[in-house]
Amino acid sequence: MRFVFLSLLFLVTTFSHAQIELSDRAEIAVITIGPYQGEVWSAFGHSGIRIVDPSTGVDWFYNYGLYDFDQENFFLNFAQGLLKYKVGVMKYDRVFRYYKSQNRYVKEQYLNLTAGEKQQFFDFLQRNVQPENAEYLYNYVFDNCATKIRDVPVQLFPNRIAFDFSYKEEGKTIRDLMDDYLDYQPWGDFAIDLGLGLQIDREATAYEYMFLPDYIHAAFAGATIDRDSLKVPLVERAETTFMPEEEDITNSLLTPFNTFVLVFFIVGLITHRNMKYGKRTKWIDTLLFSIVGFAGWWVVFLWFGTEHLSQRNLNILWAIPFHFPLVFFTTKERFRKFFSVYFKATAYWYCGVLLIWAILPQPIHQSLVPLVLTMVLRSFFISYDLRKKAV
Repeated sequence: MRFVFLSLLFLVTTFSHAQIELSDRAEIAVITIGPYQGEVWSAFGHSGIRIVDPSTGVDWFYNYGLYDFDQENFFLNFAQGLLKYKVGVMKYDRVFRYYKSQNRYVKEQYLNLTAGEKQQFFDFLQRNVQPENAEYLYNYVFDNCATKIRDVPVQLFPNRIAFDFSYKEEGKTIRDLMDDYLDYQPWGDFAIDLGLGLQIDREATAYEYMFLPDYIHAAFAGATIDRDSLKVPLVERAETTFMPEEEDITNSLLTPFNTFVLVFFIVGLITHRNMKYGKRTKWIDTLLFSIVGFAGWWVVFLWFGTEHLSQRNLNILWAIPFHFPLVFFTTKERFRKFFSVYFKATAYWYCGVLLIWAILPQPIHQSLVPLVLTMVLRSFFISYDLRKKAV
């Protein structure tokens, strides 16, 4: 759920194996924190578990969204989708003040557990935060800081928990669920649509919705737990301890769509001048096709070289990796005929991609339409220019 967590703002403490006995006043709550538009990784919200016991002075927040910058091969692991996250425990009042300062709602759902079940829950979390148990292999959807909150009671009380899945919508995909939170993160939305492939374009199961904190909250709200052959509500009471003030959030004018429209008009103007004066502005071709080619190699790397949800990524239809480095050889006289055919074929290929754009099983980001039109325009012109010089 979070690519980065600002853990240095918190006092994080790992406690010893010393047994702490909770009193009868102890309570356990699932905490849901609202989205924050300051960073793309915070736009989905956050989840955690609070354990509070006035008699022992315990008031701790268990957070599965931490990671260590000092872990071996940190940046390589991040790029390959092999980053290890960890669970940590911190003082709840610090956590609450931090999220309140970001103007994010904080909701608490206190669980309807017996004293013995609360102690079992607490002991489980205490074992989890020990260094030898704290790390886990992070996955955007299937194993993140929200799904961990779902998994704890399921592991502790097998076959006794029944979540409320009434929130599920027919036909909604994992990508659709992500998009719901990215209205104010146009570049984040663009990056996700560029980097993640068909694996997130199937209909999400109700269980999979719970990779998002809001659906953790919804599923727990109507959940039941079996006790003495009876189904009782899993949540005893729910509170909203902070509601954010209304904010006027607007997107920058420099969205991906606006950026690529601007690129289209700039390249169109350059192409018009090239046609008028019979010269080709080679640097614009080198820049344009290098960027698109590099994007293609990035898609290839994510597809074959990582553990991300990036396999079978149809962005490869427009981000053709061969553009980089082939574009650097277009000035070689002996290759003119080859590149005249190459760029003409490229132009027709992009026209075909535009024709089938709306029916592709993976929705390609709509802001890319003006970029692909730019590629069509310039590909036709390069082919024309090289063919003219080859005569």
